[in-house]
Amino acid sequence: MFDIFSWQHIIILLVVALVVVGPKDLPRMMHMAGKWAGKARDMASEFRKSFDEMARQSELDELRKEIEELKKSNPVTDVANSMSDMTAEIDRAVQTTDGAADVEGAGQTPAETSPAVEGSPEPRSGEFEITEAPAASESAPASGEPAPVDRQAAS
Repeated sequence: MFDIFSWQHIIILLVVALVVVGPKDLPRMMHMAGKWAGKARDMASEFRKSFDEMARQSELDELRKEIEELKKSNPVTDVANSMSDMTAEIDRAVQTTDGAADVEGAGQTPAETSPAVEGSPEPRSGEFEITEAPAASESAPASGEPAPVDRQAAS
C-alpha cells in the first residue's frame, strides 16, 4: 500500500514509538492510529462515492436533455407529419379536379371528349394524348368522325 516505506523503515518507526511512548501506552496509541486510518479511509470512500454520484447525475441530466430534444425534433414524426400533409393536399387536389371534370365533361366519357388521332401510337402511362382537330376550311366527313390528318403536310 505504501511504496515509500520499506520493512526497515517500518521497524525503525516501531522501535522509536516504543521508546517515546513506552510499552504501556503503545497498544492504546496503535488502536488510536488504526481508528484515524479507518476514518480517513471512510472519508475517502465517501468522497469518491459522492464524486461518482455527481458524475452519474450529470450524465443522466445530459441524457434527459438529449431525449427531450429527440422528442421535440423526432425525424420520424416530422416525416409522418409531412406525409400526412402531402396526402391531404393530394386529396384536395383530386377532389377539386374531379369536381371540375364533372362540370366540363357533363356526362361524356373521355373517349367522347377527345378523339384519338389515327395512326398515332397509344400514349404511355402518365402522358397526355395529343389530338389534332381538323381545320375549319377542311371538310369534315358526314359520319361525324374526324378527318385523318396528313402528318407530312403538317410538318
